[in-house]
Amino acid sequence: MQFHPQPTAGEARPWAFPAPGRGTLDNGLTVLRCHRPGQQVVAVEISLDAPLDAEPDGLDGVATIMARALSEGTDKHTAEEFAAELERCGATLDSHADHPGVRASLEVPVSRLPKALGLLAEALRAPAFADNEIERLVRNRLDEIPHETANPSRRAAKQLSKELFPATLRMSRPRQGTEETVARIDSAAVRAFYEAHVRPATATAVIVGDLTGVDVDAVLADTLGTWTGNSASPRPVPAITADDTGRVVIVDRPGAVQTQLLIGRIGPDRHDRVWPAQVLGAYCLGGTLTSRLDRVLREEKGYTYGVRAFGQVLRSAPDGSGAAMLAISGSVDTPNTGPALDDLWKVLRTLAAEGLTDAERDVAVQNLVGVAPLKYETAASVAGTLADQVEQFLPDDYQAQLYVRLAETGTVEATAAAVSAFPVDRLVTVLVGDASKIEEPVRALGIGEVTVVTG
Repeated sequence: MQFHPQPTAGEARPWAFPAPGRGTLDNGLTVLRCHRPGQQVVAVEISLDAPLDAEPDGLDGVATIMARALSEGTDKHTAEEFAAELERCGATLDSHADHPGVRASLEVPVSRLPKALGLLAEALRAPAFADNEIERLVRNRLDEIPHETANPSRRAAKQLSKELFPATLRMSRPRQGTEETVARIDSAAVRAFYEAHVRPATATAVIVGDLTGVDVDAVLADTLGTWTGNSASPRPVPAITADDTGRVVIVDRPGAVQTQLLIGRIGPDRHDRVWPAQVLGAYCLGGTLTSRLDRVLREEKGYTYGVRAFGQVLRSAPDGSGAAMLAISGSVDTPNTGPALDDLWKVLRTLAAEGLTDAERDVAVQNLVGVAPLKYETAASVAGTLADQVEQFLPDDYQAQLYVRLAETGTVEATAAAVSAFPVDRLVTVLVGDASKIEEPVRALGIGEVTVVTG
């Protein structure tokens, strides 16, 4: 029998996260561009300085409605016409609002880039915000809220934010608003928020793809360059405060066969020198199927399909201050909720007492750094990361330097960062499950005061 020759590996080539070029249009719009040969689908990210904490009192969710309405008609096209024009370009346009601001994301074949950028500029320059479209978006959002409440992971995230942050801080409330606040939103409120915060002078455009033969300067001048608006002083960024006193909150779901776990606190963001070690330590703790939490709770005990530990940046400020959510999440079967939490705390205590091993550190570095070229294979992934850096006030070479620092981080440093990120006595634990079955076993663990709230 004759077999086909086995493929051989090619020669390894050095890789680094791509460095963008930076410039500014006449209208004040900051532009980052990154030429990626072979990427025929161009990705464009627009970061707008319209953060959630800028929403007027009682109108939580207006940033989300505005973001969704940007593609629902302009001064030149109705909502249906605008969608048809995008489709003719083979383009997709999405937008969303989060704590740092509003983000619009465009993907389009490079051959149709001028037309698609023109449509994007039109949406930013002159959105219609028609009454009927805003009313439809509000109704859609109101329909989504009960589904989110019924989702255990979303419900846990909502409760953790409420527990950690003071009620006066926007982060304590749902990102996309509540039924009460969303119901108040109308086209006038959406337009007022748009006029107050959306302008080129405080926005940044990121363009990534194969730009061979494209006169990028001319295309930008004819499209995004036509967007005008007043300049504005940078908005003050509210200080992030949080209460991470160790405690447990059970969101009661009678009859639930599983318990959703979300354990978290607030820690340093990417501006802090500890971030690379924190990323590495969290990955060793719960970044993949072979991490410690999975090895104990999934492989040895069979409590869960998986538990993850991670850090997620919430909001950064120009002065380098900011915060990230440090969390452990997963779900376990109801009868084993108490034992699973007990074993989870044992893993954290063992980590503090014995530390990580060199083998754990090496595998984490290999996974985080070694797969980076695959992670950034598409233009959209590169553009998204560059836009994140803009929103977090990081230098353009931050991601490239992060991989260098990850590779240099030692086992002792990663252990110290992980222990500092998840101290056993400073964690807020949210459990979404059947309180009648899990409350007493959880109280017996002694990991903090236990409170039960309705689901």
